[in-house]
Amino acid sequence: MLKKILLYGGIAVIALFVIAQIIPYGHDHTNPPVVSEPAWDSPQTRALAQRACFDCHSNEVIWPVYSNVAPASWLVARDVEEGRSYLNFSDWGATRGELDDVPRVVQSGEMPPAQYLLIHKTARLTADEKLQLAQGLAKTLGVPLSGGESEREN
Repeated sequence: MLKKILLYGGIAVIALFVIAQIIPYGHDHTNPPVVSEPAWDSPQTRALAQRACFDCHSNEVIWPVYSNVAPASWLVARDVEEGRSYLNFSDWGATRGELDDVPRVVQSGEMPPAQYLLIHKTARLTADEKLQLAQGLAKTLGVPLSGGESEREN
């Protein structure tokens, strides 16, 4: 009896996985053209942003292999859509997010999110790199580096 339940349960899981691949959401891996970027304060800020932010906040996403397999493809597509709609370094005129928060969420470690960093080791920033990126983004975006953290100059 238990073997039958496990067999039918396994078949059901496999069937659901196969059916999920048919759902069209998450399959479009296009990168629109780069329209305009902010006036970066330095090449280092852009390089750090590219390393830690561009996979969700630009039109230069590097689509990983797992982004072709549901349900991971759904999560990746949603993260990129939300990221681009909030802050898009490749379509600067379309950015609608609250830019004052950007340096703070980088310096606090809220961005990039932990689930992204689990798989993307190159996006992990040291404490000094976080501070450098937060300061550079504050200068680039023309917003204050808030939160009362130390604002060491490098």
